[in-house]
Amino acid sequence: MEKTPDPPVTVLVTRRPKPGKEQAFEDYLTGITQAALQHQGHMGANIFRPSRPGGEYRIVFKFDRRSNLERWENSTEREEWRAIAEEVSEPRQVETISGLEAWFTLPTCAMNVHPPKYKMALLVWLGVFCLVTLLSSLLGPLISEFPRLLQTFILTALVVVCLTYAVMPLLTRLFSGWLYPDKDQN
Repeated sequence: MEKTPDPPVTVLVTRRPKPGKEQAFEDYLTGITQAALQHQGHMGANIFRPSRPGGEYRIVFKFDRRSNLERWENSTEREEWRAIAEEVSEPRQVETISGLEAWFTLPTCAMNVHPPKYKMALLVWLGVFCLVTLLSSLLGPLISEFPRLLQTFILTALVVVCLTYAVMPLLTRLFSGWLYPDKDQN
């Protein structure tokens, strides 16, 4: 029997508060974020506030598995928060992504806009190369007596964590002009 894939997912939500409901919308964001953090598999959220009054908010949240996202989306708690959102904001735009695209999200770019795969591959390679070089130099002397397989396990685990939470977000911002040359037109 073939097992159904249950990958990690990133959800991008764009919402605009209704005029006069900005504070209620901020309260909604705080509440739903706190509620989601208590839900199984939720890995955190980033809220990108608009640079000008009346602008769109971009909310990026992650789940460790698609099935945990679906449980959250189908929960009565989320349904209650969704009803509040409808009162205080315009209809939302939602995009769910998994894979490499999740590393290449900028709050200033339109949803559904991703760089070409060759650019993503080059930037991932740059991140991996730099991290492997740095971590091998720093950790090599400390783990040199460990079995080779354990050394590789430790190194690759650290590379993946560093890429996901630090290096790829940083590289995406640093190379945003190259990744998204037409982002001002979106």
